[in-house]
Amino acid sequence: MSNKRLGGRGLIVHIARRTELPDKDGGTYRVASLESEGFIHCSTVSQVLRPANRLFRGQTGLVLLCIDCSLVPHRIVYEDCYDSGEAYPHIYGPLPWDAVRAVVPFPPGPDGRFSLPEDLRAFL
Repeated sequence: MSNKRLGGRGLIVHIARRTELPDKDGGTYRVASLESEGFIHCSTVSQVLRPANRLFRGQTGLVLLCIDCSLVPHRIVYEDCYDSGEAYPHIYGPLPWDAVRAVVPFPPGPDGRFSLPEDLRAFL
């Protein structure tokens, strides 16, 4: 996958389970946090390993949704909701699948920890 396809400006990522992705293009992506907290949790490329290794360590079947912020019609707010000292992007509405520029496999390493996929390293 080329960086040109992903685009560099306004790129955020969301950790998702492959089994929860919409079946077809043109749909929307919703997760439980949208109902329970009112938003979809996201990260910048430089942030994504912190929640991945804290919340998903050792889990398989995960992907990173690479989201073009300019194609999201809902508010994207950078917030520190958990007093972590760092503001993470949150999408306040369902994610239109057309805003997803790439779906990148996100397997854990042998020790269960995640590392940034090669395709995204250029965005650090």
